[in-house]
Amino acid sequence: MRKLTLYSMSLFSILLLTSCEAVETIFKAGMWWGIIVVVGIIALLLWLFSRGKNS
Repeated sequence: MRKLTLYSMSLFSILLLTSCEAVETIFKAGMWWGIIVVVGIIALLLWLFSRGKNS
């Protein structure tokens, strides 16, 4: 079922988006995921260090 969804989304993007728009969308999504992951890792490290100092 997941492959079907991935294929249908790929086909949809190929038919409706021009190549520049598709690449722009992919990079925007990648940039936001990167920002979210970096902020999450920093928050996790700060939480671990603050937890270690209290013990």
